[in-house]
Amino acid sequence: MNQQKETNQFQCMARQRSIISLLLVLVATFLVSCGSPTATVAPPTYTSAQLDKIQVHSPEIQAVRDRADELKTLIQKGDWINVGNFIHGPITEARLSITYITPNLLPKEQSAARQINKDLLSHLVKIDQAASAGNTQLALSNYQAAFADIDKFIQLLPETSSESEAS
Repeated sequence: MNQQKETNQFQCMARQRSIISLLLVLVATFLVSCGSPTATVAPPTYTSAQLDKIQVHSPEIQAVRDRADELKTLIQKGDWINVGNFIHGPITEARLSITYITPNLLPKEQSAARQINKDLLSHLVKIDQAASAGNTQLALSNYQAAFADIDKFIQLLPETSSESEAS
């Protein structure tokens, strides 16, 4: 009797294992069938219209970048009126160009460009405040930070055919 009871328990456990295995196979099949194959998405690229807009406005930024030493000299001399003129003239035009270029950058670079533009504005305001107070050290440190921001923005710009031909 005990032996027959053990045999029945063994057969019952074997059936349970079979049912559990079958359920696991069904669940695995269901999960695999629900998963979609990962589509390979081509990386975003610039359209010719975007590149054209970037090419129109980027020389203004580079021109200001090339004049960095001019602002430094004005700050060192304490020529605060011309420091203000430089900030409110050429550098403000460069900020405007950054604003025009930003929507034409790749989506992943747009947020970085916006942050760089905000940081640049903050540094320019601090240079202007330092100029009003005649604080050469504060103006120089923010001058360096402002041009570091401009350099960061220039790094975001795509290399265009005219730039690669010039290199």
